[in-house]
Amino acid sequence: MATLNADGQRLPRVALLLGDCTGIGPEQCARVLSDGRLNDAARLVVVGDARVLEQGMRDAGVSLSWYAASSVAGIDWSRPEVPLIDLKNIDPTEIPRGVVSAESGRLTGETLAHAIDLARWGEVDAITFAPLNKAALHAGGWRYPDEHKMFAHLLDHRGYFSEMNVLDNQWMSRVTSHVSLRQALDQINFQSITDAIQLADRTMRRAGFARPRLAVAALNPHAGEGGLFGTEEIEIIAPAVAAAAQNGIDCRGPFPADTVYLKAFAGEYDGVVAMYHDQGQIATKLRGFNRGVTVTAGLDTVFTTPAHGTAFDIVGKGLASTGALENAVRLAARLAGSDGNRLAA
Repeated sequence: MATLNADGQRLPRVALLLGDCTGIGPEQCARVLSDGRLNDAARLVVVGDARVLEQGMRDAGVSLSWYAASSVAGIDWSRPEVPLIDLKNIDPTEIPRGVVSAESGRLTGETLAHAIDLARWGEVDAITFAPLNKAALHAGGWRYPDEHKMFAHLLDHRGYFSEMNVLDNQWMSRVTSHVSLRQALDQINFQSITDAIQLADRTMRRAGFARPRLAVAALNPHAGEGGLFGTEEIEIIAPAVAAAAQNGIDCRGPFPADTVYLKAFAGEYDGVVAMYHDQGQIATKLRGFNRGVTVTAGLDTVFTTPAHGTAFDIVGKGLASTGALENAVRLAARLAGSDGNRLAA
């Protein structure tokens, strides 16, 4: 397994989690690990249960050599075998597949918590997790609206954070996320829009953009049509965009949401700040469902995951695409490597 990139720099250590064992995550992980296709991007250590990884190998129809590492510090990265921190906490034969399972959600959360501890202790530089199920996590006792808020709690994070989605190096962020549309409307204000724009700019700079070009979406049809269909663009969104631009951020808008993504995907902008979840997700998932990556932005620890879900309908059939998972690992390594301060030997 390579430890240096083409420039001779130390590769980031990325903890790869197998996701919810009732879904396609184990299959995806086994496939990308079996041929070393990500060895040029990161030093990968699997965190989970060996029995789940073996289930993934059977689903994917692949074989791979792995060994149990007692700690990340003790890993010999020159070995060709895949290192595994075997938590021995999940017996996949005891949990029904292809359905939401509270027990699997509980154990998935337990595995995530262990990986977060590794990050807190400085043993890994980033975490990439295969698809999990929010309903299962919640039913399993992790009482958070989504995994991002769980991460923030476990990291004792104070301050603004949010998820972003990346597709073909187009970065999509949002002012509101996993709340009802009615709640989202109440949460859209000058400060929340400003926070979202600033976080997008900061995260994209960390990913290598010298000065990200951001487009900000409108809330109402036709960007309000001059106040005919709503005044939020005039009273809230435009002033927030103008203030961010005055502070040195290259942002413009608000643009009608039904055309702003056409501009971004055509190359006019590097990213779009949406007002609410589906406003951005519909556009990006239509463009590349099996390639998109979700990033938890604003936390000290880097988290990435495929933007798609656990795909219960194809579990165990050997059909799961690995494109988004591969992109997630590469993006995690890219974000972690930009820190330049934790890439230990």
